Amino acid sequence: MTDETKEAPEKETKDDAKTPPKVEVSEKKGFEPVIVGFLCNWCSYAGADLCGVSRYQYPTNIRVVRVMCSTRVDPFIILEMFIQGADGILVGGCHLGDCHYISGNYHTMNKMKLTKKLLEISGLDPERLRLEWISASEGEKFSQVITEFTETVRQLGPSPIRSTNPDIDLLEATFAAQNASTDFRLRALVGRERMLTEQGNVYNEKISEEKIAELYDKIIMDEFIRHRILQITKNRPLSVKDIAKIIGQSPKTVLTQIVTLKDRGLITLHRIDSKSPLFVNTKAETEVV
Repeated sequence: MTDETKEAPEKETKDDAKTPPKVEVSEKKGFEPVIVGFLCNWCSYAGADLCGVSRYQYPTNIRVVRVMCSTRVDPFIILEMFIQGADGILVGGCHLGDCHYISGNYHTMNKMKLTKKLLEISGLDPERLRLEWISASEGEKFSQVITEFTETVRQLGPSPIRSTNPDIDLLEATFAAQNASTDFRLRALVGRERMLTEQGNVYNEKISEEKIAELYDKIIMDEFIRHRILQITKNRPLSVKDIAKIIGQSPKTVLTQIVTLKDRGLITLHRIDSKSPLFVNTKAETEVV
């Protein structure tokens, strides 16, 4: 494999190259999406190699990053790629049951489910992230997946946080989602989800997928709101009502999260203004007048 972006040679005759998959052409002319592809070394990357050797054609929009296992792709990294300007992210791994590291791609599946939830809560379309299982023998499938996904992202249009004039509110929300992804509870749940649903906890109680989904939603929302509060109180002290208005949450919800942040030493009472307590991010307290 000599070209990291995996561009196949141009077709010379009708017989010496495979026919590219038929995909409806986007009406959004002039926009070419930037797609980052994280490909597992043992299957998807080898599938990309076979695709090039077999002369299957596909768009050159993808920038390939080879990883030893798809589970090495952390939600934090995916959100960072979007922050840095990616329009779409493709994660390719081995088929379930064929992972070189036995169960790595099961964790990948859980991580991508978590990441889609984080994208949704931040305001980015979850369709900008795609997970595919592609084996080393599926060169044609690799071509088809890249072609289809490129067209999907093209139809979605440029990422709203990619342009020279990005949506600042959306960008800040994406940063908050990225910070939320580092929460210990989320990482523990991702790592133990399969065991909890199939084998059970230490009391041999199996946790239903619905209950796991509820836990994900609650933890994600709690951490997202906390990081949004820390963001907007970094430069100026704000009241609970002001914070609630800015982030679109109820004052009761905001106050609950402020109590948690205060217990963690991350936010503090700055002063009382007209009977309203004003709170500020602890790291910025000395800078706020």
